[in-house]
Amino acid sequence: MTRRTAVLRLSVLRLSVLRRRVPLWVVPLLWTSALGLWGLTRRHSVWRDEAATWQVARRSAGEIWHMLGQVDAVHGLYYLFMHALFECFGPGVVVLRLPSVLAVAVAAACTTVIGRRLAGARLGLTAGLALGLLPAVQFYLQEGRPYALVMAGSALSTLLLVRVLRGNGRTAHWVAYGGIVLVCALLNWLSLLLLPAHGTTLMWVRAERRVWARWSTAAAAATVGALPLILFSRTQAGQVSWIPPLTWHMLISPAVLLAVGGLGARLDRPRVGRPSVAAVGLPLLAVPQLGLLGLSLVQPLFLDRYILFSMVGLTLLIGAAVDAVVRAAGSRFPRAVPWLVPVVVAVAVVALLPQSLAKRSPSSRVDDVLSAAVSVRHLKQDGDAVVFVPAARRDTELVSPDAFAGLRDIALARSPAASGTLKGEEADPERIRTRMLEQRRILLVTDAPGVARPPAARRDVVKYAVLRKDFDVVADEQARGRRVTVYERRAPGPSRDRAARAE
Repeated sequence: MTRRTAVLRLSVLRLSVLRRRVPLWVVPLLWTSALGLWGLTRRHSVWRDEAATWQVARRSAGEIWHMLGQVDAVHGLYYLFMHALFECFGPGVVVLRLPSVLAVAVAAACTTVIGRRLAGARLGLTAGLALGLLPAVQFYLQEGRPYALVMAGSALSTLLLVRVLRGNGRTAHWVAYGGIVLVCALLNWLSLLLLPAHGTTLMWVRAERRVWARWSTAAAAATVGALPLILFSRTQAGQVSWIPPLTWHMLISPAVLLAVGGLGARLDRPRVGRPSVAAVGLPLLAVPQLGLLGLSLVQPLFLDRYILFSMVGLTLLIGAAVDAVVRAAGSRFPRAVPWLVPVVVAVAVVALLPQSLAKRSPSSRVDDVLSAAVSVRHLKQDGDAVVFVPAARRDTELVSPDAFAGLRDIALARSPAASGTLKGEEADPERIRTRMLEQRRILLVTDAPGVARPPAARRDVVKYAVLRKDFDVVADEQARGRRVTVYERRAPGPSRDRAARAE
């Protein structure tokens, strides 16, 4: 035996011992956690969607429950969960986003186990490592919203289904399956598209009648449990009225994803009647995509975040494609096989580095609530008034109340907590006009020109009209999609006095 051969055998032995001591899923778990912790604070920026989570989570449980009767019932469970975290650890950017990081890491670990059980360790490892690298996943990996949690639950429920299909299912597994699907539905009821995806998998593998019966029971229980939320949330359908109708260019992304997934499924060489990566991954990718497209023909709902969990299916199919390439290369270059997956991952990291850096930049989001708070803090003077256009920009004050200390919100009639809303209830336009004309200085918090839309509400039209007619701009700051402008009351002149008397 040559020295080189002995060294190679010793290396293989060490790797096998390490593999037995450290479960394979730990590697994607740590890898994805590292990706999530990298640049987690996005230079201490929080955008408007996350600001909604922040300001609601700071309310009491009773105030949250009151709000859910008016708005955002679909996120009720998530808001209560974040409220508990804020109560335990205090509000902050890390606490806001860390649950999503951990959730995607769990999804990556589950994806690895699914892939290993269906097609081996190499495929499972590749799929698990790939999940955190997908651009869409990297965006929501560091997002203070519930979509990553739904993906973790979907991956875990898919893992339970695979375990059952491989003959290891017990009643406890079906109970856990139904419970997890229900929790996902309470976080986002569109996650119930997971059920027809799993049903397609059962048809593909020709599951036994006993499996069908238990799956149907668990799926029905989860659906019935979520039905009250679904019906009630329909009364708040106006919240998604801003989503545009389907257009042809919106179909490009789903088409590309399905093409990539279809290639991976074909390379997996699936057989009907047997659990395989294609039988699990392709329905998990395709059914939610096509299902949401179908629902969007009735009511526009097509946003990729609603079906983020379908990326678990995509990464399984990517793992199948990479595994097929490695097998083909291994027949010609057997010594290179152990290095091919690390090389593929390294190439993917380098290729996606510009995307990764962009996702971790404040400019990756449409605005930054905290940058506006910084501007307010050093532009304000004691006794100044503040107005918001639109009223939803009050989120800056709700997230950073200390920055607004000493300012009077003169348009507000009822606070967001008291009114059970996200932005509060403002006074009628004439009352707002009167209050504004009583001020010497007013701070206007609004959107930057590149983001701002023309005012639609009558109150906002009045705010702008008063500021243009009776105030002068004395300071103006714009940062990360938000704008803070300081207006000072214009000194009345003779011509203005005559115009006032004429009116």
